[in-house]
Amino acid sequence: MTVDCQELRFRTHREGEILDITDQIQRIVTSSKVKDGVATLFVPGSTGALTTIEFEPGLLTDFPLALERLAPKRGSYEHENRWHDGNGHSHIRASIIGPDLSVPFLDKKLLLGTWQQIVFVELDVRPRDRTVIVQLVGE
Repeated sequence: MTVDCQELRFRTHREGEILDITDQIQRIVTSSKVKDGVATLFVPGSTGALTTIEFEPGLLTDFPLALERLAPKRGSYEHENRWHDGNGHSHIRASIIGPDLSVPFLDKKLLLGTWQQIVFVELDVRPRDRTVIVQLVGE
């Protein structure tokens, strides 16, 4: 078994930004010594999230609207009462989506569906420098 760990770094610009990082993750898999295995992705921090989606305009509109229904920006949050940083809803949304994702790969190719992309979702209320840790485990 081989383990390869790399990082993907980028800057976000706004709350609700959804970035397609599929190609960057595929490049990491392609450049690795691991041929077949699992890519585990993890974002450190409590206001960023990872998931998969069909990266198309309709869903890029629908997804943030669904998050607004689940954890409204103007809702009441104890986090906000304590810290006054305007991002109580951001923490809740990130917890619902989650900070990690596992994607299998075979012959150095991510095994994603035809219309499935890996995305990072910025949920904080300000631009951030972000890191996604990519750990490849396999043969």
